[in-house]
Amino acid sequence: MKRALFEEDHEQFRELASEFNSRQIAGKYAQWEKDHQIPREVWQAAGENGLLGLAVPEEFGGMGIDDYRFRVVLDEEFVRSGHLAVALALHLHDDLVLPYLLTYGSEDLKSRWLPRFVDGSTVTSCAFTEPGAGSDLRGVRTKAVRDGDDWLISGQKTFIGNGAYGDAALVLARTDGETSRGGAESFSLFIVERSEGYSNGQPFDKMGLRASDTAELFFDEVRVSDADRIGEVGQGLAYIKAQLPQARLAIAVAAAAIGTAAFEQALEHATNRSTFGQVLTEYQNTRFELADLKTESHVTQSFVDRAVLAFNEGELAEQEAAEVKLWASESAKRLTDRALQLHGGYGYIMEYPIAQSFTASRLLTIFGGTSEIMRETIGRGL
Repeated sequence: MKRALFEEDHEQFRELASEFNSRQIAGKYAQWEKDHQIPREVWQAAGENGLLGLAVPEEFGGMGIDDYRFRVVLDEEFVRSGHLAVALALHLHDDLVLPYLLTYGSEDLKSRWLPRFVDGSTVTSCAFTEPGAGSDLRGVRTKAVRDGDDWLISGQKTFIGNGAYGDAALVLARTDGETSRGGAESFSLFIVERSEGYSNGQPFDKMGLRASDTAELFFDEVRVSDADRIGEVGQGLAYIKAQLPQARLAIAVAAAAIGTAAFEQALEHATNRSTFGQVLTEYQNTRFELADLKTESHVTQSFVDRAVLAFNEGELAEQEAAEVKLWASESAKRLTDRALQLHGGYGYIMEYPIAQSFTASRLLTIFGGTSEIMRETIGRGL
């Protein structure tokens, strides 16, 4: 069956994304993985090529693209090129931070921040998770205390992508002055730029996606103007809930791309590898495994494609986003595991794409809400 998600404009954009991967990343990515860092010039080049902040309106320097299929194309090309950590870093910037500024930011805030999202001059992170509060955001202890026209923010965040080398963070902080478990209106959102009191730990030594840095963030009475508060005081949790579908759809899109790539990697290896005088594809068991990989990757891609269209139509509900994120991430984990097995010992070597796909996919059932949280979300709505 022909995949019917894309139109001519999307395929033209794919050529741009593919050329960017070839020119700006290929041959350098392995070193970035060792360095735990994507060079700043890559962000600037992405901005120059129109790959950042696709949804930013033209008046703020963007293209005003509200068609999520262009983001799908971008993710697929990063995955196809094996540059998985770059896909993650841009996802954090565009899917986990930008929507809050676009939806809830004042005109003044947009005019100051959005052009920097588009040109790559500012790299952002999403700082919600804390050592004692991951999926349970009502346990967040970072606080923001009013001080005249400013806020003083103090606290600690962890597992923050783009945290070590980013310039600013979207921070969820307690603003009701209480210390007990938070309520529905206890938290607010701020865009916090690096300044006195804002620091980070060393990048974590992750098992995969190492070029995309992940670190702890520390805030010691960081002074933030009230003009950099996003939306209304006390509405932070409500805003996060409203933006969950895009965040989880983005993970599902990446998961589907990784699952498809795992099948293609396994097929290529099995077609070219011989044992006991036979090509691997001549063994019935290998063909059966590849048949399963192809079928499941096809099913997952179809489900994700339908979710993308629903999102474009404004019809992807929170529970449906949880369904597609749950299925696609668990599918990617299964597919990469079975594809790696078909590679034998080669699959355990990190220079092989399937090894990178395997370690990357393991994050997807945790990041953006664990599979257990997805099941709870779906179950509550039954």
